[in-house]
This record gives sequence, structure tokens and C-alpha cells, in this order.
Amino acid sequence: MHALKADTHRLFGRFNWLLIARAMVSNQAFFVLATVRFCQWAQCQSFVWRKLFLLPARLLHLLAGVISGIELPWRTVIRPGLALTHGRGIVVNVNASIGSNVTLFHGVTLGQRDSIAKDGTRKTIYPVIEDDVWIGPHAIVVGVRIGKGSRIAGGAYVFEDVPPHCVVVGNPGKIVKTDCTPDVANRWEA
Repeated sequence: MHALKADTHRLFGRFNWLLIARAMVSNQAFFVLATVRFCQWAQCQSFVWRKLFLLPARLLHLLAGVISGIELPWRTVIRPGLALTHGRGIVVNVNASIGSNVTLFHGVTLGQRDSIAKDGTRKTIYPVIEDDVWIGPHAIVVGVRIGKGSRIAGGAYVFEDVPPHCVVVGNPGKIVKTDCTPDVANRWEA
């Protein structure tokens, strides 16, 4: 539940259990994130409690995803403090990794990148989003590492690694600024 507290703090700038209830009722994106955290909590319980809670949690998460139009698999590695701004249309690959204090806007895709060698073997790479990253509306990030504190502009298509503290714009994504300050509203300090 530590992660859910962090996610709530990112949304409101503070935490209490009443705020979680309010956000789950009024914010579809937060509802999806809360069900992800519930599934992850249930998965970590003892065998009996896992059997009791995991199936209902997964069904609730499935319903939340359908209602909100967000594909955020509950098995995805998501560190505390994720903010889903507007949320609708977010698609995240189950093997992606998302760091702390990350912000994702509507329409963001975090997808896998496949390449086929001359001998016919397939290599698949999944995105790694480090801490304090801001990803704008409709950005597409495929199979790369986005360095800590970087910002990906809306509509950018990123298929090459991004060093820490950079701003990326365009299609294909180009670094237009280095040494940028991270854009993290209501940072969660663990």
C-alpha cells in the first residue's frame, strides 16, 4: 500500500484514505492505478489470502481498464508515485518498467521493439522509464531507456535511448535540450 500512498500524493500533494476513495470515484485513471496496486498487493500475500483476493482484484482491474480506456497490466513493474494525467488511451507493455515519480499523459504508448537478425532470430527490447520522467500526450516510446529526469514532448516517437535530464521532441525523437530540470508535480519522497 506504500505505492498507493505515493500515487495519491502525486495526485493531491498529500495523502489520506479519504482522498483515495475520492480519487477512485472521480478519476478513472486513478481507479485503474489503484486496481493495479490492489492486484500487486494481493499477489504478495500468503497462499490463502492470494487465492481469496487476487481473482476479484484482477476482475476489478479488468473492468477499470475497459471503463477508462487504459491498458496498464497489473504485472508491470511500477515504482511508487505514478501520475496518469487525463489517462485515456494509455497503453503499456506488461514487460515495461516504470520508475518513481513518472508522469504519463493521455495516449502514451510504452511498447516493445522487435528486430530480426539476418539469421532470422528475433530480439525483443522493452522500455525502461527511469525516475522523474515526464511523457507528454500521444508520445510513443518503444524498447528504449529513458534517463532520469527527462521529458518527452507530446507526439514524440522515441526509439533510441535518452540520457538523463534531456528534452526530446519530434518524430523521430531528437534531443533538443540537455541538463533540463525534471518536471515532477507533488514529488513523492520515499
